[in-house]
Amino acid sequence: MSGKGAPELTVRNCGDLRVAVIAAQWHEKIMDGLVDGALRALGDLGIDDPALVRVPGSFELPVAARALAARGYDAVVALGVVIRGGTPHFDYVCQGVTQGLTQVSVDTGVPVGFGVLTCDTEEQALDRAGLPGSHEDKGHEAVTAAVATVAALRAVA
Repeated sequence: MSGKGAPELTVRNCGDLRVAVIAAQWHEKIMDGLVDGALRALGDLGIDDPALVRVPGSFELPVAARALAARGYDAVVALGVVIRGGTPHFDYVCQGVTQGLTQVSVDTGVPVGFGVLTCDTEEQALDRAGLPGSHEDKGHEAVTAAVATVAALRAVA
């Protein structure tokens, strides 16, 4: 299981944060699980009014993340899924999304939670989507990581 060794993050006093969640539309069932997990995590953290933006696919996540970071959000969470097929398309999309989201975070100073599943099979993605029977909830984890990063940066500001 890929989540083995993950840190247990505790985040407090973050109800005042403005957080945006961007979610791709491909693989609807998986994306529904990721979005539900992200929204549940935000509710657990006391962040009651997050923005939710839907984009066509994972490749569009970086441009949306850049726009939302520029609009003053304290954290942006990107959710998507790319499943390996029989062509190099998987490699190009995964590389572009990863580099794009990293660039947004570094350029803007706004933490970007990386909730993009890059899986060999649909079954692997379903197991990480936070659905009933899933072993992991990557939507929840991406929110927690982004908000924990904001908290860490606040602590040294």
